[in-house]
Amino acid sequence: MFELIHKDSSSKARLGKLKTGHGTVNTPVFMPVGTQGTVKAISNKELKECNVEIILGNAYHLYLRPGMDIIKKAGGLHPFMGWDRPILTDSGGYQVFSLAVLRKLSEEGVQFSSHIDGSKHFLTPEKAVEIQQALGSDIMMTLDECVHYPAPRDYVEQSLKLTMKWAKRSKEYFEKLKSQKSKVKGEHMLFGIAQGGTYPDLRKRAVEELLEIGFDGYAIGGVSVGEPEELIHEIAAYTASLLPEEKARYLMGLGTPPDMLEAIAEGVDMFDCVVPTRNGRNGQAFTWNGELQLRNAEFKEDMRPIDEGCECFTCATHTRSYIRHLFNTDELLGLRLVSLHNIHFYVTLIEAARKAIAKDHFSAFKQEFIKNYSKKKMIPQAAK
Repeated sequence: MFELIHKDSSSKARLGKLKTGHGTVNTPVFMPVGTQGTVKAISNKELKECNVEIILGNAYHLYLRPGMDIIKKAGGLHPFMGWDRPILTDSGGYQVFSLAVLRKLSEEGVQFSSHIDGSKHFLTPEKAVEIQQALGSDIMMTLDECVHYPAPRDYVEQSLKLTMKWAKRSKEYFEKLKSQKSKVKGEHMLFGIAQGGTYPDLRKRAVEELLEIGFDGYAIGGVSVGEPEELIHEIAAYTASLLPEEKARYLMGLGTPPDMLEAIAEGVDMFDCVVPTRNGRNGQAFTWNGELQLRNAEFKEDMRPIDEGCECFTCATHTRSYIRHLFNTDELLGLRLVSLHNIHFYVTLIEAARKAIAKDHFSAFKQEFIKNYSKKKMIPQAAK
C-alpha cells in the first residue's frame, strides 16, 4: 500500500506513494484537518483547487455529531461530506488527552462524558476501529493515550503498556472485520501509534512492539504537547529512525512550516495540523518570507497580495489592506480568504519539498526556506 520511490542523497527525506481505495497520495503530504467532516471555512472545491490529496477527520467527534446512524445512512463519510479523495481518521485518542477532565481510563477502554451534552460514552479499541470502518476511512488509527508533558517516567511507562494492549486489540479486531467481507466495504488501512513521551527507550519499546503486531503504517504520537521545540525534533527524529522504510511514517499534530521540513529531513511522510486554518481564522498568514498578522496597522494601506508570487485565489484577487479591513469589520470573508491562502501555501510548500527531494537537494532547500521564513516568525509553536 506504500511504495518508496526515491531517497534524497542530502538527507533522510524520501518520496513515496500511498495507495488507498480513494486514490493515490504522493508523499510527503500535508493533510488539512477536517475534524467535523469539514475543513473549517473551506469548501471541497477549494481544497481540490489547492491540490489537497487527503484530509483528516475525527472518529470521536463524528460519532457524537451527527452520529453513526446518519453517516451510515449516507453511505459513509465520503458521500456524506461530498469528498471523493482519501480520508484518514483519528481514533479519538487525542481527545483522551485534550478532554482529560471528561474521561476515565481503564484497561478495557475509556469512558467519556460528551463535551456537548455530558452524555456518557465508552470507547474501546474495538469500538474505535468499528466506528472508523463505518465511516469508510481509508486510513484508521488505533486508540491510544497521549500523555502530557512533562510526565513522570512511571506514568508514561504505564500509559505505554495500555496503549500497546489497545494496539494489539485494535489489530485483532481489524483483521476480524476484514475476514467478514460482507460487513466491510472498500479498502482500509490501520496505522499503529508509537507513544513513549520524551523517553527514548520507551519510544524504542513502542516501535518494537508495534512492529511485532504489524500495521499498514506507523504514526509518531505524543509530540507537540508542551515540549521545547528542540525536544520535539529530537524525539520525532529518533522515533522515525526506528520505523521500517517500507511503511508510511506519520507525525501526528505537528505542522508549522519549519517543523514539517525538519521532520521531512528525518524521513517522515505525513503531517496534519490545525495551524493553517486556526491561525488563518485569526488573521495570521504564512508566506515564503515568514508569518504576517494581517490585523496589524502596518497593512492598512498595503496594496500587495499576502504573498507575492502566490497563485491562490486570495492572492490573485485581494490585497493585504482589504483583508485587514475585513477582519477589522468582523466580516467572515476575511477568515475564509486567509485560511484558503494558508492551505494553498502548505500544499505548495510540500510540493516544492517533493521536487527538491527528487533532485537530491532537499537539505539546501530546507536551509534556504528556514533562513527566509524565520525573519518574521511571530508566534509560538502551535499544537494539534
